[in-house]
Amino acid sequence: MLFADPDYPHVVLSFTYRGFYLELDQSTENGLLMYAVWATHDRGCAVAVPGVVSRTEAIYKAKRWVDRRLKPPGKVGSKL
Repeated sequence: MLFADPDYPHVVLSFTYRGFYLELDQSTENGLLMYAVWATHDRGCAVAVPGVVSRTEAIYKAKRWVDRRLKPPGKVGSKL
């Protein structure tokens, strides 16, 4: 299948945080700048932040996403 207007990633910032490689992607949606963050680790990758309007918020939420995944099970705030 061919897409008429494919959206290619536009990584504007990347860095490592606690063993995760985070990539900040910038795109435009209806004229509004949007940011998403991809997190890559030794077992794969995931979208840590699907879409926010601020770079600062995207970075903050991505770091929180990593922190939550690294908390031991049973601790307050743990996903497991």
